[in-house]
Amino acid sequence: MFWKTKVTNKTGKCAEDQALAFLERQGLILRERNYACKSGEIDLVMQENDTLVFVEVRYRKSARFGSAEESVGYQKQQRLMRTAAHYLQTFKLTDKHPCRFDIITAQPAVDGNTGTPVACWLKNAFGH
Repeated sequence: MFWKTKVTNKTGKCAEDQALAFLERQGLILRERNYACKSGEIDLVMQENDTLVFVEVRYRKSARFGSAEESVGYQKQQRLMRTAAHYLQTFKLTDKHPCRFDIITAQPAVDGNTGTPVACWLKNAFGH
């Protein structure tokens, strides 16, 4: 059994919306948004050709406490992998699709410009 969670943070939802639009422009297809189970939550489950792509979206207002990439540490990666395993088992996809874990990050430009955030798509970021 799975359930959905809502992104309550307006900025977080906006970052997810932008990440989704970006990935769709790259040809990926949305399968699920905010998939959640006891193990955790995955922001976006996308499909690129025959590959399932589990996407973590991270936004940082500043890099003061580390970059957006750095915020997806070992513990978070483990939670994401357990949640992805739950997704695959729930939909009986364990032997049907190769999978990967991507991270989409957004944070203000290094020069301090608070305009458009700088985005980065880290394909196959972990879980090898």
